[in-house]
Amino acid sequence: MSGRFSRSLELARASFAVVRADKELMLLPVMSVCALLLLLGSLLVPVAMLGGFSSGAAQGDSPASLAAALVFYVATWFVALFFNAALVGAAMIRMDGGNPTLSDGLRIAWARKGRILGYALIAATVGLVLRAIEERVGWLGALVVKLVGAAWTVATFLVVPVLVTRDVGPLAAVKESAGLLRGTWGENLIGNFGLGLVFAAVYVAWIAVCAVALYLAVQTGATMLMGAVVLVGVVVLLVLSALQATMQGVYAAALYRYATHPGTAVPGFAPDLMRHAFRGKS
Repeated sequence: MSGRFSRSLELARASFAVVRADKELMLLPVMSVCALLLLLGSLLVPVAMLGGFSSGAAQGDSPASLAAALVFYVATWFVALFFNAALVGAAMIRMDGGNPTLSDGLRIAWARKGRILGYALIAATVGLVLRAIEERVGWLGALVVKLVGAAWTVATFLVVPVLVTRDVGPLAAVKESAGLLRGTWGENLIGNFGLGLVFAAVYVAWIAVCAVALYLAVQTGATMLMGAVVLVGVVVLLVLSALQATMQGVYAAALYRYATHPGTAVPGFAPDLMRHAFRGKS
């Protein structure tokens, strides 16, 4: 287990090296968040103005509310997947020896907008169904639903790389992703956990530093200094979040590239590292 975890951290470091070579890729997660905020505002503000959030204004289980929830879920999934596909597409160009730009990634994603929308519909439907079931069962049933949701997340980890590189529909992409990960799901889970654990530690450390700095600033009574501490703290957290999302996209692209082309060198990733990442479960 320790060997697998250390290899996953090596994969994370290799992903960071790719990101460092193409720093502009970090703008894609930022653009994704901005697009999601615009989408949220464009949907929620009109609803609020029409009194949609007032007491008794809507029935949570009515067909209209369920349809509206599905549309919202699909829209948010599409935005997130679109920019993720742009990120993975750009990472693939780098791994082919090219020098990707933001426009390259966005062009790749736009060319596959139909497939992305199809998978967004599938993902949103699965999410709504699991959520509806979880709200209607006891704690044991809710635990089972969460496990099913976790299994779905693992099985679909490589869907975006499949959609970016293959001329297949969303259902076929889900099937291919699950097939590629069936024999190596443990490595995939540990790799994502390792990446998440590293960033969790960084987040905690930075928040602690900001808390101490804010405490000292409060002692001075300087309002501008307190505001500056908060601003810097938030900006750094946003940068770290964008970096994590970018590294996860690169990580997925690298694993997919090696899984579909075993033995082929993946630029930025040591051959031995990739070979161990996709060996069968023992």
